[in-house]
Parts: sequence; C-alpha cells; structure tokens
Amino acid sequence: MTMILTFSTADVSPGRNAVFENLQIPADTAVPEQTESLYATAAELLADTVLPHGVLAEISKSDFETVYRGEGRNDPSSPVADIFVRADHLALFVVTLGERTGQAIARCFETKDYALACVVDAMASAAADQTAELAQRRYGEMLHDRGWSPRSGAALRYSPGYCGWDVTGQKKLFRYLRPEQIGVTLTDSCLMQPLKSVSGVIIAGPRQIHRFPLTYPVCSRCETRSCRERLRALSAG
Repeated sequence: MTMILTFSTADVSPGRNAVFENLQIPADTAVPEQTESLYATAAELLADTVLPHGVLAEISKSDFETVYRGEGRNDPSSPVADIFVRADHLALFVVTLGERTGQAIARCFETKDYALACVVDAMASAAADQTAELAQRRYGEMLHDRGWSPRSGAALRYSPGYCGWDVTGQKKLFRYLRPEQIGVTLTDSCLMQPLKSVSGVIIAGPRQIHRFPLTYPVCSRCETRSCRERLRALSAG
C-alpha cells in the first residue's frame, strides 16, 4: 500500500538550534542582530514557499534486500544490513519541501544575497529533516494502530549515503516507490530534485536492533555522527 503524506508548514518549521547547527554555530550562542534579522527573513521566506509532502510504502524484507543491494556498492559490513533483517516492519519513503523553496534559495544566490541564501538553505535542510522525522513518526503511529507496540519497539529511518548504504541505492528505491508521483525525480548522479528532499527506509522493530556499536568501517568515515543522538534517545527510552 502506497500512502501520500501531507504536512503543515508549522509542523516542519525547524528548531533554532537545528538551523544554527547547519550553519556551524554552536547551540544557544548569542548571535549578532544582523544574524537575527537574517534568521527572521529566512523564516518568512521558508513559510511562504514550503509545501511539505511525501510518499510512503511498506516493503517486505525480501524486496528491501533487493532495493538495499542496489548496484553492489554498499559496505561489506553495515548497520543497515544488520538491522533490517531483524525488523518487524519496513517502509520506504521520500519527502520533499517542494520546488518553490529551492527556487527561492537559487534566487538569493542569483541576486548575490549570499548571507540570506546560506541561512535559508540551512533552514530548509533542517526543515527537510524535520519532515522526514514526521514521516517516521506517522509510520510508527500507523503500526501502533495495527497493534505494534512502540513501547518495546522503535521505528527509525536510514537513508542512502549513510550507515554503509551507498547513495546509488537511491535508484532501486525510486524504482520501487515511484516518487515521481509527488514531483521528486532522481538525476544520473543520484541527486534528488527538488534538492530539499529526503529518502530512505523506516525500520521498525525491537529497540535493541537499532543500538549498533559505532565500530563499523563507515563509522570512522562519518562526518555527521547524527546516530549518536538517536542511540542516546533509545537508551533513555
């Protein structure tokens, strides 16, 4: 079953710290008045242009194994490969902020308003991640309505390009999910259009399957280490 997802602009509005993190400004830092003004302008621009929506479809383990294998470029050992085989449920997803946000960022660069362009770009990236989080949450709620227990389980998302899953995995993911129906396409270099889009798989299962050691080869190459926060949240749950 394929589901079209829609989200409100308010729901995908990113937190201030998430935006500043993308700008490499430490959390809770006092910023100059000029930066505050840029932030306010960027927030207005984002609210005026964003159209958050997505598509989600459940997938069997055997079908996902084919999707995950992709072009055979994944790490020989990866968290995703070890996690999905122990899952209770799997779903592919693509979410996007729509074309207008990317066009607004491009216009800022074209008019040489580079400072505003950078802030809007950082804010839009955070909003796209927030949209993916909402898709993850919505799938978890859907499973809960069907009797799956989130108290003992967790539904977490993983994307091509991370955790040992090569970015070329996008191709089979797109072939299976067909996100063209929501206006998202893939270039030959596996770049999504519109740019502020996120794709991946949501893996739902016992919490412990997501508690992987940070000793995989990909962990030493990872620049974001965003999984650490998720692992801490699981440990607290």
